[in-house]
Amino acid sequence: MDWFSTPDEPADGKATLLSVSELSALIIGLLDDPRVQDIRVKGEITNYKHHGRGHRYFSLSEKGGGATAAVIKCVMWRSDADRLTFTPGEGMEVVVSGSVTVYAPHGAYQLQVKKMEKAGLGEKYLLVEQWKKELTAEGLFAAERKRLLPRFPARVGVVTSETGAVIHDIRNVIGRRYPVEIIISPTAVQGEDAHRDITAAIRRLAGRADVIIVARGGGSFEDLFPFNHPDVVRAIAASPVPVVSAIGHEVDITLADLAADVRAPTPSAAAELVVPDRTVLLLQVKELQRQMSSALQGRVVWAREEVTGLRDRLRPQRFLRMLDERKTATADLGDRLDRALQARLGRERLILKELKTALEGQNPLAVLARGYCVAEKDGVVVRGTGMIAEGDRMKIRMYDGSSRVIVERVDHDGNI
Repeated sequence: MDWFSTPDEPADGKATLLSVSELSALIIGLLDDPRVQDIRVKGEITNYKHHGRGHRYFSLSEKGGGATAAVIKCVMWRSDADRLTFTPGEGMEVVVSGSVTVYAPHGAYQLQVKKMEKAGLGEKYLLVEQWKKELTAEGLFAAERKRLLPRFPARVGVVTSETGAVIHDIRNVIGRRYPVEIIISPTAVQGEDAHRDITAAIRRLAGRADVIIVARGGGSFEDLFPFNHPDVVRAIAASPVPVVSAIGHEVDITLADLAADVRAPTPSAAAELVVPDRTVLLLQVKELQRQMSSALQGRVVWAREEVTGLRDRLRPQRFLRMLDERKTATADLGDRLDRALQARLGRERLILKELKTALEGQNPLAVLARGYCVAEKDGVVVRGTGMIAEGDRMKIRMYDGSSRVIVERVDHDGNI
């Protein structure tokens, strides 16, 4: 049945008779309608009371509605109120989320609030999402542009409020771990124009620090809102040195955190990230000293053994003995070479003698020396009587000279 429609009147003209409890049950059933469950309502806080047990009682009215403005009573139990990120107050415009319930003993309905935020935060959430898309398109959140922190920085820049506890925490951690120079660039960390101060504070540290910490001790979404501003994000991305963000707690992530080279959950954690622990460094140095000492001792032992070996090899007696051995070997080699050379020369002489004999046997003079001679006519050797005639002039060559003769007569063997 549509409970907003008018029920049919009974046939006898009399309305249905209900008990009070039945009517209350009927009302409670009607309030199960989804139109009054898990709803969001915007209004101005009035009659605000903070109960000693932690519950919050107040009313919501139309802002500026005056005495005729509609009013609805609200309750926020302690379990939900403990999650508030701000302190509600009279006249504050808020947006609450909850459901309409009825309190049967009093016969009154109320809005049971589960969540409360300041009016206007919804628009800020949308604005941050818009900024995030724009800055992502610019590549300011890209992983490849993240830089490594310097291992041994000489100066650490800190962008934070100079009056808060944050700077004391950072100083204590750095002073304990690895004392270095800390350069404070003070700034407002919340407020309408805080993003301008934060941007200027980051830029002031350019060229003055090796690494920068941008810090704040957490807070509500509205408190952290300046760290979502594009000016702050671009200043972090443009920093010439790495930036560590320590703005909120673990669950609070701002756009500045996404742009930073490293994000730390707290300022103290950021201080631990930017400087090494000198206790650990000293232990590492001692271990390196031990390794170097061990290596040096091993080198000395090796060198001592090497020197001992050289000394043994270079002792005079041993050296002279080695020299005598070399002399003996050299003399023996010389003798062997002489014998080999003499044998080779002997063989060469024999061969030369045989060649000489053969050559001498072929020498024409040797033939002439045995009583022969050579007759030449006009420079041509006369080989037979047919080549000469009576009266020819000839040259007779003998083994020891020659003579000129005139042929008186030619006798051929056929005529003899």
